[in-house]
Amino acid sequence: MAGFLPSLETFAKGTLATAATLTTVGAGLLYYGQNYLIYPSAFPSGSRTDVPVPASFNLPYQDLELKTSDGITLRCYLLPQSKRLPRLHPSSTVIPGEDDMTEDELIMSRPTVIMFHGNGGNHGHRVPLARVFLLRMRCNVLMMSYRGYGRSEGSPSEPGLQIDAQTALDYLLSDPCFSKTRIILYGQSIGGAVSIDLASRNPSKIYALILENTFTSLPNVVPYALPLLGPLSFLVHQKWDSASKIHMIPASTPVLMLSGLNDELVPKEHMKDLWEAIVKRGEGATGDGKGERAKFVEFPLGMHNDTCVQPGYWTAVADFVAGLAAEVDEEKPPQTRL
Repeated sequence: MAGFLPSLETFAKGTLATAATLTTVGAGLLYYGQNYLIYPSAFPSGSRTDVPVPASFNLPYQDLELKTSDGITLRCYLLPQSKRLPRLHPSSTVIPGEDDMTEDELIMSRPTVIMFHGNGGNHGHRVPLARVFLLRMRCNVLMMSYRGYGRSEGSPSEPGLQIDAQTALDYLLSDPCFSKTRIILYGQSIGGAVSIDLASRNPSKIYALILENTFTSLPNVVPYALPLLGPLSFLVHQKWDSASKIHMIPASTPVLMLSGLNDELVPKEHMKDLWEAIVKRGEGATGDGKGERAKFVEFPLGMHNDTCVQPGYWTAVADFVAGLAAEVDEEKPPQTRL
């Protein structure tokens, strides 16, 4: 027995040393390598070079190059409304007087959606989603490509993506047609954090938000996504602290929240917590019905990346967008309604 005790002591010391080493390595990876974990722009393989184009889905589009304030070129897609677009969906929005409008008038009469995608893949992978906004809801669409994603220059970071989002908004606000449209932000996962941040810094410029499976903050996600590194979540310097920014978005700004209850990456409680913060902005938010300033919709089978294909998802989005258009129409004198 006496000879066995030193072995136990040696084992215990070795175990402690191994744990200390793993903790140190984990801390180092979390602090210095978190950008690679948070922004896996090269995955799936080929995402930096293989960027699907809307033309592959029979959609007319414009390659849009945006130059940021810090000199980065973003290579995005712009899909404006046009009378030449196909009418493929039986529930496509009908625009009264469309035949008598010019192309510019048609663009100005419709909302413009800026799409902020999740942290994997590139904006080209989301063309099928843009197609629904373009053809079914008859929205103009700006498909954002963050720095370091797709064929855009630079490396992704929280300050960088904030600049990218502002650059996209500034482009629309400086355009003679798009500046007259109602701007809606559509953000999935980290794109929801980008949307909330942009709306909080431009409270009078954003008409509405559509948020899917996003989080209160990235440090709050670490214990769930990486349990072993949970105690080290204080090392996360990419904060994306959405919960602290909700109060800067006016209560008059409509918000649609779409939550997959089987989300395996972001706990569904994050969406609930953000919803509670949205409700506190002011009166009029509710979880059901139509025409409210904010709405929360849950999808029982929705996981992090497939909520957007769950039954009822696009109907909820289309009803929300149609409700926004109806609000604007009611505010106009009869002779100017579109």
